[in-house]
Amino acid sequence: MSIHRPARPAVRLSGERIVALDVLRGFALCGILLANVKPIGHRGGALSAEHLPETAASTVLHMLVDQRFFPIFSFLFGVGFALLTSSAEARAEQPRVVLLRRLLALLAVGLLHFLFLWKGDVLTVYASFGLLVLLPSTWLPRRVVAVAAGVLLVLSVALLGGWYSLVPGLFLLGAALTRYGVIARIQSAPRTTAILGSILALAAVPATVIQFRADGPAARIAYPVAGLLTAAAYVCAMVLLLRTRLAGPLTTVFRPLGRMALTNYLTATMLVLAITGVIGGSDRWSAGGVVLVAAPILLLQWTWSVIWLRRFRQGPAEWLWRWVTWWQRPPLRHAPDRAGKTT
Repeated sequence: MSIHRPARPAVRLSGERIVALDVLRGFALCGILLANVKPIGHRGGALSAEHLPETAASTVLHMLVDQRFFPIFSFLFGVGFALLTSSAEARAEQPRVVLLRRLLALLAVGLLHFLFLWKGDVLTVYASFGLLVLLPSTWLPRRVVAVAAGVLLVLSVALLGGWYSLVPGLFLLGAALTRYGVIARIQSAPRTTAILGSILALAAVPATVIQFRADGPAARIAYPVAGLLTAAAYVCAMVLLLRTRLAGPLTTVFRPLGRMALTNYLTATMLVLAITGVIGGSDRWSAGGVVLVAAPILLLQWTWSVIWLRRFRQGPAEWLWRWVTWWQRPPLRHAPDRAGKTT
């Protein structure tokens, strides 16, 4: 009896990174911070109705940010897991033990973050769904993973109203597209990306209008639909911009943040709480106040990310996570070249 083995992903392995993924991860991290500033400052999860947007500026921020960036980050987590799966299969005798350690380590970090810093932590959600969905999916053919992704996303939107229930479907979507080789060719079809991005953006407009104007089940469905469509349009737009003269500035701005995403996610919570302790709770912060809190945090994180990555291969949290994942200490500093400079 023959056993069907899932098709291996057509992606670049070894130590090579896909720059566009780092840029997208950094871009998503910025949007996630904008969405999280008030909940973190509120020291809880979701804000109550009295704290929801009331001004025009807050409504615009809500429309452009809320439930628009965490889908990108969730999708990228699935991509990263599929890339790691391919690497583990090539390097380890027991690749799924490697994957299991990675998810358990993330769960431990998430629980610490949840218990001691912020009840709205997403790392525990990611690790839990990773154990329940992503790890088992490595035994499945890629077409089954793709179908499961679609089914889970539809069920989440239709029955559960999105938010965290979208995460399993987005995980599997990222993993499936990676295994089909789409991610490795992410910048190779600009015309298709432009057409798809335009369709997604146009579809997001009526969904967003319904989100704000409708009540009941229509609004509950329109909210996650608008978020998913806008998030996908953002991804298409960013991929296209990375083929233009803006590629250099966008890479400079977002890639350092993306390469140290875990470190920056954790330290953002600490910085927001520190700021809240000085200037007071976030309950009545305006949209401008949210931006004024988030902007210096992102600037600080970008600065230390750039400085750190000049000398080290990974952020400190990423390095420790990699150490636990592979169960061996990885090099942290860049190797010196023949001239004695680090590379």
